[in-house]
Amino acid sequence: MTTRRKAAPPPKLLVEERRRRIVERVNQQGRVTVDELVALFDISAVTIRADLEALDRTGSISRSHGGALPAAPATLDTPLNIKETRYHAQKRRIGQAAARLIEDGDTIILDSGSTTVEIARQIRQQKWTALTVITNALNIAMELSALPSVRVMMLGGLLRQTSYSLAGPDAEQALSRLSADRLFLGVDGLDPDVGVTTPDPLEASLNALMIRVSRQTVAVLDASKFGQRSLSVIAPVGDLDLVISDDAAPAEYVQALEAKGVKTQLV
Repeated sequence: MTTRRKAAPPPKLLVEERRRRIVERVNQQGRVTVDELVALFDISAVTIRADLEALDRTGSISRSHGGALPAAPATLDTPLNIKETRYHAQKRRIGQAAARLIEDGDTIILDSGSTTVEIARQIRQQKWTALTVITNALNIAMELSALPSVRVMMLGGLLRQTSYSLAGPDAEQALSRLSADRLFLGVDGLDPDVGVTTPDPLEASLNALMIRVSRQTVAVLDASKFGQRSLSVIAPVGDLDLVISDDAAPAEYVQALEAKGVKTQLV
């Protein structure tokens, strides 16, 4: 008589990864319950409640009785560590699609942001003979710092602690002496009538210069950014060459972009 071995239980997720998946599920479904998450992750209700309370404190979700709801739209500049928990799977796909546009020998600009950092992470996975990356983001520079075939050029300026980015006159002066094959631009809002926007005026001014010194401008943004407006306008949407977003992008915005001659790629 043979005995069957019990299948090994699936490995437990790290806390950070579990919480990231909780945020994605909340945003995708519009609501989750504690019981649903207990069954999904095979852990205790006490642990799930601790996860939801921690995510609520960071603004990633809104805690509700018995579960959680999506976070209310932010009207202020959201810290990067919170942005990175939102729509992470979509941002990773966007980063993969954007990285495929990069050719060996290119000079590219990687703007600061939670989506552009996913491009940097994809660059780390590939082999390059030579690549030059200009960036105003400390975290992106650190992602690429150990790659011997990738030359990283940091712009100077005033540090914005919420985004780990540098902006201001010093950054613009350094950038004005450079040129790039393509820019990967992260934005907080895209409205076909208003343009692409960001909360900080200094960063908006630097982003506008990034567009001027680049042969091609690729905006990378998850679908939640469509229809949003932040304080400072970077440029009209007609200044963009390509928009890469996820497949939840509203059809009316895609059509409006294409009517203005802007190509779109949904992943």
